Amino acid sequence: MWGSRGSATDSDSSQVIQCEGNTWKMVLIDENKAKGFAPPFFQKILCSNFFHTFFLLLVFANAITGATLSFQDQASVYNKLDGFYYAEVAFTVLFDLEAIFKIWCLGFQGYKKRPFHKFELILAIGNTLHVIPSCYRGHLTYFQVLRVVRLMKASPMLEDFCFKIFGPGKKLGHLILFTMCLLIIASSISLQLFCNIRNFDKFARFDQAFMSMFQILANKGWTEVMQITMWKTDRFYPIVAIYFIFYHLFVTLIVISSFVAVILDNLELDEEIKKLKQLKAREQVTESQQKLPMRLRVFAKFPNHPQMVYLYKIPSDFSLSQVRESFMRQFSTPEVNLTVDIQEISEENTTLVKISPVKLVRQEVMGSKSGGAMEKRSGITLIVRDSAQQKMQVCGSTQLVPAGPKSLLSQQYQLRMDRRSMRGSRPGSLKIRSTGAKENGDINLGMPTSSILNRTRTPDDYDIKVWQQRKQQAEIKRSQQEEDLRENHPLFDTPLFTVGRESRFRKVCQMIVNAQYSYTVRDPITGKELNNKYKSLHKLSFCSKLLGLVTYLDWVMIMVTILSCISMAFETPKRRIMNTPELQIAEYAFVICMSIEMGLKVLANGFFFTPKGIGKDFGGILNLFIYAVSVIFLIWMPSEAERDSPAQVFMLLRCLRPLRIFVLVPHMRKVVYELIRGFKEIILVSVLLVVLMFMFATYGVHVLGGKLHKCNDPSITTKEECTGRFFQKVFVTKMKIPNGTESGAGFYVPRTWSNPYNFNFDNIGSAMLALFEVLSLEGWLEVRDVIIERVGLEYAIYVHVFVFMGYMIGLTLFVGVVIANYSENKGTALLTVDQRRWLDLKGRIKLAQPLHIPPRPDGTSFRAKMYDITQHKKFKAGTVLLILVNCALLGQPWKSSDAGRTFILGSVSAVCTLLFLCEVVIKMIALTPKGYWTSRRNRFDMLLTFLGVIWIILHFTFNLTEQTSDANNVFGVIIIVLRFCTICGKHAALKMLTQTVVMSVLKSFFIITGMFLLILFYALLGVILFGTVKHGYNLGRQANFETTPMAIALLFRIVTGEDWNKIMHDCMVAPPFCTVGGNFWESDCGNVKASILYFFSFYIIITYIVLNLLVAIIMENFSLFYSNEEDALLNYNDIRNFQNTWNIVDVNRKGVIPVRRVKFLLRLLKGRLEVDLEKERLVFKHMCYEMERLHGGMDVSFHDVISMLSYRSVDICKSLQLEELLARQELEYTIEEEVAKQTIRNWLDSCLKRIRAKAPPQQKEHTNLISNLRATNEQPLFTLTEQPSSTAESSEDNRNESPIVRTRKKGMVELQPPNILVQPPPPPTQSPTLRTSPRVEKERPTLKKRSGRLSSGTNYKGLTVNLSQTSEAKGETLTVSPLQKTFTESVLIGENVSTNIQSWWGDQFSQQQQEQEN
Repeated sequence: MWGSRGSATDSDSSQVIQCEGNTWKMVLIDENKAKGFAPPFFQKILCSNFFHTFFLLLVFANAITGATLSFQDQASVYNKLDGFYYAEVAFTVLFDLEAIFKIWCLGFQGYKKRPFHKFELILAIGNTLHVIPSCYRGHLTYFQVLRVVRLMKASPMLEDFCFKIFGPGKKLGHLILFTMCLLIIASSISLQLFCNIRNFDKFARFDQAFMSMFQILANKGWTEVMQITMWKTDRFYPIVAIYFIFYHLFVTLIVISSFVAVILDNLELDEEIKKLKQLKAREQVTESQQKLPMRLRVFAKFPNHPQMVYLYKIPSDFSLSQVRESFMRQFSTPEVNLTVDIQEISEENTTLVKISPVKLVRQEVMGSKSGGAMEKRSGITLIVRDSAQQKMQVCGSTQLVPAGPKSLLSQQYQLRMDRRSMRGSRPGSLKIRSTGAKENGDINLGMPTSSILNRTRTPDDYDIKVWQQRKQQAEIKRSQQEEDLRENHPLFDTPLFTVGRESRFRKVCQMIVNAQYSYTVRDPITGKELNNKYKSLHKLSFCSKLLGLVTYLDWVMIMVTILSCISMAFETPKRRIMNTPELQIAEYAFVICMSIEMGLKVLANGFFFTPKGIGKDFGGILNLFIYAVSVIFLIWMPSEAERDSPAQVFMLLRCLRPLRIFVLVPHMRKVVYELIRGFKEIILVSVLLVVLMFMFATYGVHVLGGKLHKCNDPSITTKEECTGRFFQKVFVTKMKIPNGTESGAGFYVPRTWSNPYNFNFDNIGSAMLALFEVLSLEGWLEVRDVIIERVGLEYAIYVHVFVFMGYMIGLTLFVGVVIANYSENKGTALLTVDQRRWLDLKGRIKLAQPLHIPPRPDGTSFRAKMYDITQHKKFKAGTVLLILVNCALLGQPWKSSDAGRTFILGSVSAVCTLLFLCEVVIKMIALTPKGYWTSRRNRFDMLLTFLGVIWIILHFTFNLTEQTSDANNVFGVIIIVLRFCTICGKHAALKMLTQTVVMSVLKSFFIITGMFLLILFYALLGVILFGTVKHGYNLGRQANFETTPMAIALLFRIVTGEDWNKIMHDCMVAPPFCTVGGNFWESDCGNVKASILYFFSFYIIITYIVLNLLVAIIMENFSLFYSNEEDALLNYNDIRNFQNTWNIVDVNRKGVIPVRRVKFLLRLLKGRLEVDLEKERLVFKHMCYEMERLHGGMDVSFHDVISMLSYRSVDICKSLQLEELLARQELEYTIEEEVAKQTIRNWLDSCLKRIRAKAPPQQKEHTNLISNLRATNEQPLFTLTEQPSSTAESSEDNRNESPIVRTRKKGMVELQPPNILVQPPPPPTQSPTLRTSPRVEKERPTLKKRSGRLSSGTNYKGLTVNLSQTSEAKGETLTVSPLQKTFTESVLIGENVSTNIQSWWGDQFSQQQQEQEN
């Protein structure tokens, strides 16, 4: 019905490319002019909004007119030609004229091009046939109700949503066709199998066989079909049972799930759209962070009144103006110690702070073109790199790794280096200026490499940095706005406009409100262990995290709320709070505690017009509402409460109290927030289902209205004869008994002419109610059977079509949308393929644990052989088989009365236990007792084996009585059941599956808790609304709302969908079938409106939303287990190899190792995680240093090392999300720089050690190069000073020397250049060494601003030193000129270190002498 989304389906024009001279242009072509015969005036009418709006209003009016039809008596059923008929004729004529007018304007060829026009034409023809009197209100009524579909054109959002799901109709259409073919084939086979059974009408004809197989497909009442067929087939009942069970499992587990899978696939986004949505979501977050909420922006509407300070006790000679308090506070507070930023920022990159990272206007750069071979080669190299970069950007989800036998670590390291060489280095790192190449091979001489790389970058390269900068700017702007409001408006951030911002009383309240347990063991920045008074709680990880979930005050209120809900659960219609003092005490306690809580939070954070006011969100407003209701009800405490009175309304509002826990627990609040964020799609699906029900309800009213009435006496067929009374037999059993053996019990019943008990189609409301029950698959079989019995078999198609469309498509659409919406709001649905694989990998790593078994002993000893046996696959498979054999014994009853059978079962179980004992002994020999005891699974196996041995002794040694024998048998059965639980640890896949199930349950904990709170809320409501309703067909002694526990049990039954509609109808009982009283607890009548609202809302929220959220979480967790091994970034074999290697290094089996052992662990790794130390030694250094800096050189855990390897083995640019990618790239840049500095430092140490080793002994005592080098390298920040040769010279230098400082931009810290220690020159007879000049002239140029990290290779150029050297070669004395004395005979540490210092000094002296002569 919907056309292609490449262009608008309603567009009356298209564009084509035409050549005009030397240019190509897109030319609009009006389709109406070329195709239609109507004048331009009428074509403009067709294109006008008035024309489309007018006919949409006609469609709406037609739908409302058809829905107002109702049948109050039998006469109106047969009077078809009434006012509704003539109205339908008028609407049909108007819509026929519309179709003719469109064909006249567009031409028939242009008209039929659009799919929606074809649909309109079919409706026009069908409705024209429908208004024929003989066809009116027949099967052609479908065409009348299908006009409602045209209203979707009025909502573009709904139309786009429909196209998103149904537009690509191939998938869904093929699945529907497959389902219909399967039904036809299964019906034909069943017809041939069971058509010969006598007195059996379930498969007598094809239509009956089709309805029976469809009933099994709909998963409602299928056991009835199977059981009746088994009863009729007699001897072949096992084959019949297998046949129906197999068919039921296939259609319910595969076919219906296929509809959900197709809908989820249609809702899946493309990779590029996912990336765009990720950026859009981040931009929305940035915008939301930048703006203040409206409740705070109110202060900006008022004039500024900053807090002023008045100065007293000052002479009045001068008039003093008022001074802002914020200005004076700067001088009254103590000085704040500034933290020095030691990050290296080069001179050319410091200016990038205030400019846009993307240059919109490029400056002209002078370049020269050269045709040399080297220049061409450089240009070609740059072009190749640029093409490779573009290839990486446009590639799909495949991980880019070079081909070859390298490991994953080497491949990913090489890939990152290649990408970095194309994108440039990090700002602040060491760069080499070189010539750049243009695309045509031209060389730009003199232009820095960073400028060339900036030109070759694409806008995508700046997305991360630009977004990060925008986020920081938004946070700064928001903070600045709050600071401005805080300074200019004294009442801003003042609770209740009376409590001061900095008052001590408010700080005490804030301390009480914000006090919370911190369960972090290590500092996230330094990695050092934190001092905590309650270290014992850290050992219980779950308990510590649970305690640190909320503040102490919220924990207290959670407990108070739970106790209050328990007290409310004791309330019944007979035991009310108004007449029970114990319940009143609990109510007083809750109100007092909540008053204290609200008071503390208001005094600490404010009420509404403060940044952290308790009314800032819906949760806070709900808290205030619950508190207000509780206070008002406690003060009022009405003694009487009539039905629907304000007193009963307040009692119902008190039931909102359990929902406070949603507000107090942040994880539950987060789940609700994620669900509400995606309510747009849920509402759209609900609208589609309502439209579907509306169309079928209108059809049901027109076709079935008034036709379902029947006399309750089966022998009466007309309304006129349905008078008097008849004898109604009573059957005392539901069992199938032979004919003629029924009892004659019964009673007389008056005859009535009425609809069925719980549904009818006499008006649109009743029809919608009946169809909603059918949509839940409750009672649809009764509706179908009644329609077949009272109207005809051909009208059963109506029910089957609605069930198929509503259940197979509508409800599965609801399930798919809830799952996709939850995943999208949580962020998982917007992840690319690589990002999803990375999340799965992190989940696998989190589930992986150390093996906790000792490594294999060396050699071929007996213990080594036992170790090989225990680790062999056949040994493990044999253990699993033995457990299964032991568990198979539970298939027979263990009774003390049957001694022979029990003895055989006990003997087999004893043999199995002895074999398990042998397994324990073999493992203890192989692993040693200490190694065996380190595994929790082994300890559990030993415990079960020990208990099994005790059971054997009790079973075969002592003569037990019958009672003790039964108890002993139960003890043995418990041991076998516990033994079966150990089978999951015998296989890696089963172990991973078990851990996944446990993790799914833990992640679903808050949703399950939230569902229970909702059930408790509805149970409390049900006790007040329906606690006194008289019992009916399904509302009885075991299913009622008389007490809260009974209501909870009944609601759990409704969650499964079991007869919820029948209970709803029992709660709708009204006079004269009940007694009306004064107060609601004195009446046994129900409430029709409240019952519909209560049960509908509960069934939709719990069944359609909450349960589907559980499905979404389970699907999310199981994706990491069922993901393809070939697509996994690290498969199970890689993780298993790491576990085995870790097991060798971790000799204590504690899960942690010293950081110095990491290098041994990395060297022992084999397979895809192996590192070749000869070729990839730098990668090895980076990984070792990363582990060292993780916890400050302390022990590292199993997950620390494998997480580091996982980061190093993936393409982080494709697998990691934005925030994680930024943090990881910064970490790797830092590690590379630190490793490079450490490598340079070690190289310099080795070079200087060799120099010192070759020097004569008399020079070693004067040589302190290594000590000075280490001193300067270990000192991160230091000032530039000189070590004078004498105190006088030092003081003179200090007077004459101008201060040399390093200035930084705003927000930076002023630093001085580092000190360079210089030694005095050696005597003339010694070899030259480092020494200090006698003085430094005032004209010495200023040092360049460089980083404080001297060890990184930074050199201080431009520093002029004095050089004085005496040479005794050939007996000549060298005279030093005054200009030459201005240079110090020294060397800068870390710059141009030569192996021959004497020759280097000579070169420097000659160079300075030449410059003086020139």
